Amino acid sequence: MTIRAVSFDLDDTLWPVWPAILRAEQALQAWLAERALPVAELYPPERMRELRPRAAELAAAAGLSHDLAWTRRTQIGLAFDAARHPASEALIGEAYRVFEDTRQQVEPYPEVDAVLATIAARLPLVAVTNGSAEVDRTALGRHFKGAFSAMRLGIAKPDPGIFHAACRHVGCEPHEVLHVGDDAHLDIAAAQAAGLQTLWINRAAKPWPFETPSGPVASDLHGVIALLD
Repeated sequence: MTIRAVSFDLDDTLWPVWPAILRAEQALQAWLAERALPVAELYPPERMRELRPRAAELAAAAGLSHDLAWTRRTQIGLAFDAARHPASEALIGEAYRVFEDTRQQVEPYPEVDAVLATIAARLPLVAVTNGSAEVDRTALGRHFKGAFSAMRLGIAKPDPGIFHAACRHVGCEPHEVLHVGDDAHLDIAAAQAAGLQTLWINRAAKPWPFETPSGPVASDLHGVIALLD
């Protein structure tokens, strides 16, 4: 089938997400040590992560599970509350920005920049993510014609709406777009259900978890060029 555009997941497709998260946690910890020492002492990064499920529960109750910014700010607020440290919305917002600014400092997999440049010379690229990464704030942003995140749209993968928004942006029908991602459920099965073509980036050689076929699979982004060719 003809491919007229390519959409990409970001975290763990174009770069490993955990190194960026760990750096962001350390940056937040350093900021807390300067601005809210009791919070830093009570909640080092390992303990701060323990607040994440509660923050996620509150996000779900508020109908904001798609909004990772709200969840992260709530997580930080819970830490301030537990440490009995006064916190304004401005202070929580500043702490969140420290985390997110560092979180954008990603390190792409070795082949990614060159592969994206090759594909972008042939087809429009668009990002589709549930995470808080903003591709335009990375060195890879120059390759993309648009970016769609769950936080901005208010809908998250596997909802077909986020895929269809990306397709409309590049002027394509869903069946004309190839979606590339690492998550078998949120990227591949969801994109297939939305009518897109797919390529599963399976760097760790994980087993396909569903009875329906996975479709094309590759160990890295070189597989996108091979599939297009």
